[in-house]
Amino acid sequence: MSDLQIRIKQAVAKAAVEQIRSGMVLGLGSGSTAALMIEALGEKLRQGQLENVTAVPTSFQSQVLASRLGIPLVDLNHVEAIDLAIDGADEVDPGFQLIKGGGACHVQEKLVASAAHRFVVVVDASKLVDRLNLDFLLPMEVLPGAWALVRRRLQSMGVECELRIAQRKAGPVVTDQGNLVLDARFPGGIGDGAALERQLNSIPGVVENGLFVNLADQVLVGEATEQGIHVRTLARPDGP
Repeated sequence: MSDLQIRIKQAVAKAAVEQIRSGMVLGLGSGSTAALMIEALGEKLRQGQLENVTAVPTSFQSQVLASRLGIPLVDLNHVEAIDLAIDGADEVDPGFQLIKGGGACHVQEKLVASAAHRFVVVVDASKLVDRLNLDFLLPMEVLPGAWALVRRRLQSMGVECELRIAQRKAGPVVTDQGNLVLDARFPGGIGDGAALERQLNSIPGVVENGLFVNLADQVLVGEATEQGIHVRTLARPDGP
């Protein structure tokens, strides 16, 4: 990651943290931009600019980082609701449909986002696309004993689909829930995310997919221009 990319991600992460208020229950996302957001939150807590904040992590990664920074954590089962969830995305289309799951954390990320009163997405401009899935594959978390069955079912629908293999260990990627991940490309990309989400989750063996539909309330976009690094705010087309 270049120094410019890091500074863009830091800018958008800090912009998101400005929305946090003392006493909130937060959802802490996963990934590189979310990690910078967690670091900025930890600094505000350390300086006393925020207090009485508790957070629900969306992955082991965010849990470890938040713990190291002294951010109080709570299990999702022990909160009635989340005031604000902040997370990144792998792709965002004009209708605020998202693809998430590049880090294989999308099951817990979707649970936290769906429990939040507000869900704010933090991305750099490269994540904005006209249509989902033309470039980034759609992840699906599947039961270990059913991955081949699910893959055959998807292939029968004309979908390109492969088991995600780990980069620095032998064998497949294993999620925090102990499941596997299939990455899929749909012919022509993804338009009606809501219909596809229902269809995929009806396949036996699929735990959850990486389509986030009707969840994001706001997207913060970091970008570099001739005038410097700026954060642009996008509101959901149909209004929150």
